[in-house]
Amino acid sequence: METPKQINLGGFVQVPSVQELAKQMLTEIPPRYIRTDQEPLTNLSGASTIDQTVPVIDLQNLLSAEPELELERLHSACKEWVSFRIKRNMKGVMKDLGNSLFYQKKKKLDWGDLFYMVTRPLYLRKPHLFPELPLPLSAHFRILCRETIESYTSEVSKLAMTLLEVMGTALKIEAGVMTEVFEGGMQSIRMNYYPPCPQPDLVMGVTPHSDFGGLQIRNKGEWVTVKPLHNAFIANVGDVMEILTNGLYHSVEHRGRINSTKEGLSVATFHYPKLESEIGPLPSMITPETPALFGRVESYEVLLKKLFSRKLNGKSSLDCMRIGEGFAVNETA
Repeated sequence: METPKQINLGGFVQVPSVQELAKQMLTEIPPRYIRTDQEPLTNLSGASTIDQTVPVIDLQNLLSAEPELELERLHSACKEWVSFRIKRNMKGVMKDLGNSLFYQKKKKLDWGDLFYMVTRPLYLRKPHLFPELPLPLSAHFRILCRETIESYTSEVSKLAMTLLEVMGTALKIEAGVMTEVFEGGMQSIRMNYYPPCPQPDLVMGVTPHSDFGGLQIRNKGEWVTVKPLHNAFIANVGDVMEILTNGLYHSVEHRGRINSTKEGLSVATFHYPKLESEIGPLPSMITPETPALFGRVESYEVLLKKLFSRKLNGKSSLDCMRIGEGFAVNETA
């Protein structure tokens, strides 16, 4: 049996845990965490006044015998809001991230600790890293990985594929196209822990970015706080979907908020195309009226390597594929 190839998409630099820093009961934070390079965080005590307009999509209605109305709501959400809340009954909660290590390759640091791992395909997992986790997380995390994370990521993967197929229906593209691009693709999970911060208006939990998969999203030039909804996931349109739809669906720029007295925990799951999928606008999305806005690369693996060579800043990862903004039309590497 042929051994699956291993891929190297880039590395990270280890820096100290923010949790350990927070335990020192600082009145002022170190300069390395002060984000004067970013817009200030606002509305730290609650949701934005326009938060309630963030769409809520009912999965049961999408899968019903008459899904037309909910399909239109989903289509509109992907075009206008680029982030929506998908209602689905959920069981089980991931708690207690514990002490972790924070890895980041940039001069300014986010106020948070994270643990990131690739969960699918199986051959990209790196279980040998588990013993390197600081105690007591190591033993606890092994249990989570074998039970909760395995079950959770499996179910979320099914949900993601369902949403992708429904998006294909809303876009009126040929059945199976989305499945061909994404089925068997990469999946990763990122657990974020945000300790309380004495100066929350000066830091970022997560630098503003869009994914090539407290939360605030940028909508019509303003930052909007997305209020959690019981039994619902927050779904963000990612960069790949914007490329595939030739800009009809827009990926969402988002950032994490920090609180001065309360800790925060979030779990994000990312769903990517399979590594060998060619990435570029779908043929049906290109017409004389809507010419290609993005270039094409021979595989998602090539695109990932291209992206990891750039800084995480705004939507630069998407712009590297935009024709006329750093992408050569015939570029394949």
